[in-house]
Amino acid sequence: MSIINLSAYRFVSLDDLPALHERVLERCLALDLKGTILLAPEGINLFLAGSREPIDAFMAWLRSDPRFAALEPKESISDSVPFGRMRVRLKKEIITMRMPAIRPEGSRAPSVAPRTLQRWLVQGHDDDGRELVLLDTRNDYETDVGLFDNAVDYRLASFTEFPEAIAADRARYENKTVVSYCTGGIRCEKAALHMQDIGIDSVYQLEGGILKYFEETDGAHWRGDCFVFDERGAVDKRLAPAALRPLPAGEKGQSGDEPAPDDVPASTHPSPQPSPQRGEGAGMP
Repeated sequence: MSIINLSAYRFVSLDDLPALHERVLERCLALDLKGTILLAPEGINLFLAGSREPIDAFMAWLRSDPRFAALEPKESISDSVPFGRMRVRLKKEIITMRMPAIRPEGSRAPSVAPRTLQRWLVQGHDDDGRELVLLDTRNDYETDVGLFDNAVDYRLASFTEFPEAIAADRARYENKTVVSYCTGGIRCEKAALHMQDIGIDSVYQLEGGILKYFEETDGAHWRGDCFVFDERGAVDKRLAPAALRPLPAGEKGQSGDEPAPDDVPASTHPSPQPSPQRGEGAGMP
């Protein structure tokens, strides 16, 4: 097990995208790294694989740019590189929501640390005694692989459906503490900000997403594995590769929290009936 799989993102204004694209691609190729890096005016989202020395060298180089100094990557290990090539892509958003007023660089929603969330789950409420609701912001084919016990799952075909789904279900969250979560933190960060914008209070994002929860806890209260957007298909609670699954059409090589290209239209029918409970093993590996 010698391959480091690294994921990270940061919302930060970038105005030199073509030049940055060339520099980042050149450095990745020189270090023989593979994976996907997304660059957009709102920031960077990366998922890379390689041996320890080149991975560390790339991160040291990237962090030398003050805009990326605060990147906090999440790591997992595999026997082989789960990408066939290296891609650096310019996009409109590093995670497509089509809500331009949401600017996480300006203000983040409150976050909850993985160990704190696990304690809340054991307690059955937050530290103020408020009922806890876990909200999965990922797509349906990801939640089919695994999710938190009793999480609200809107069966989204695309993250662009999230605002409509929330608007139809606002009453669920009144007088409760909501924790949104996703694979690595990027989707749930935008989701939490949007929920605040429409007047839902006491909203948190899970810091570092599912991958950080697996890294810092024993994975209790999670059922199944965690879908990842590379050739591993999924990782288990130990962040080890799980059974391989074919990616949906057009998704191969996408970064871990980049569920759909910009040109994929949103469905007009997100599910208004979340599935907070499933039978044991239903939809699971």
